[in-house]
Amino acid sequence: MILEKYSMGVGDRFGHQAAAQLDALTKAKNDGLDIACVWNKSHREHTIIGSVPADVRREADCAIKTKSWAGAYYVDADHINLGNIDTFIECSDFFTIDVAKYISHELPADRIGEFTKAHTKLLGKLNLEGIDRQFDIIEEDLRRIAGKFLYAVKEAGRIYRHIVGIKGAGTFVTEVSMDESDEPQTPVELFVILAIIAAEGIPAQTIAPKFTGRFLKGIDYVGDAELFETQFNEDLAVISRAVKEFGLPENLKLSVHSGSDKFSIYPAIGRALRKFDAGIHIKTAGTTWLEEIIGLASAGGSGLEIACQVYKKSLDKFDELCAPYAAVIDIDKKNLPSPADVEKWDGQTFARTLRHDRRCPDYNLDFRQLLHVGYKIAAQMGPAFTDALKENAEIIAKNVTENIYERHIVPIFSPGSDL
Repeated sequence: MILEKYSMGVGDRFGHQAAAQLDALTKAKNDGLDIACVWNKSHREHTIIGSVPADVRREADCAIKTKSWAGAYYVDADHINLGNIDTFIECSDFFTIDVAKYISHELPADRIGEFTKAHTKLLGKLNLEGIDRQFDIIEEDLRRIAGKFLYAVKEAGRIYRHIVGIKGAGTFVTEVSMDESDEPQTPVELFVILAIIAAEGIPAQTIAPKFTGRFLKGIDYVGDAELFETQFNEDLAVISRAVKEFGLPENLKLSVHSGSDKFSIYPAIGRALRKFDAGIHIKTAGTTWLEEIIGLASAGGSGLEIACQVYKKSLDKFDELCAPYAAVIDIDKKNLPSPADVEKWDGQTFARTLRHDRRCPDYNLDFRQLLHVGYKIAAQMGPAFTDALKENAEIIAKNVTENIYERHIVPIFSPGSDL
């Protein structure tokens, strides 16, 4: 199973927007751009929503049939490990193996020494095509990187072989994810990590490193956009070199776990992809859930009432909702409106405050982040929420399609585009 050059992870927490998501990729296809659709949902999200991995497969297959989608599509077991993999195996054909928590796991010195001795060919100058600066790899670097990442990649190998033992080799796409680690990986570290992945026999088709800057949930990139562009170009060059050097799959590409809406770096990503003729896998995840709330608010009436309830209860349970996402949100509670004020808003004011439009004076990134993690509140509403999604399906679907196409696909893949 070979993943296409361009692919997009489109999470759908409540399982109602798959057809609308496909409409966005259909618009891209009509522009001459083929993007494979990857539905991703993590173990944590399933636990909160009360769904199971097989639900995602059913939703995806139904949308494919309804929309007569002729392009590629996948169901991703998102951020899995050996503790939760088995429930995903039968219904998934894309596995995001998350080993971030195993980074810097202590290894015996002799294991590190064995790795260093076996990989002396990595020592010396690392020249990257299309990159002006040169990198040096000395033995101390090799030992340090092995000490930090060797155990994590070996854990990825254990998980990969567990999946192969059940599904068989070549029947799924493998991604190795390290994006939720504490520090970004340097180009030299990424090069050595890919060497370890190859030595471990993992046919990774995507690799999700941690990039420089902050990738917070649901809001724009926080950091030096120029530095990001420099390092993103270097990472693409590293992958190109590693494919040739280590015999990794020729379609190996970067995976950007964006946390959604990294608008200020999308043009830079697009420029880099065109420069290196590279592929990409980009995950938009929680964007769809927020578009559902925007759609409900815009509909007014009971839809707006539900949106206000979700916000009020999210604020009431602020600490509980934010704790699991503490590393990927940054909310200033002083900037959050009171529930009493929100209840006075009309639907368009609520939508403008939540919609990620940096040009709009009503946009509130703290409000948006809180609602991004507030999907647990909606899940607890049960049929009251899901029935509202059905009743307002048309306006929600329009928002979902336009958001993915206009705000995500166009600025990345259209030359010269910007927001």
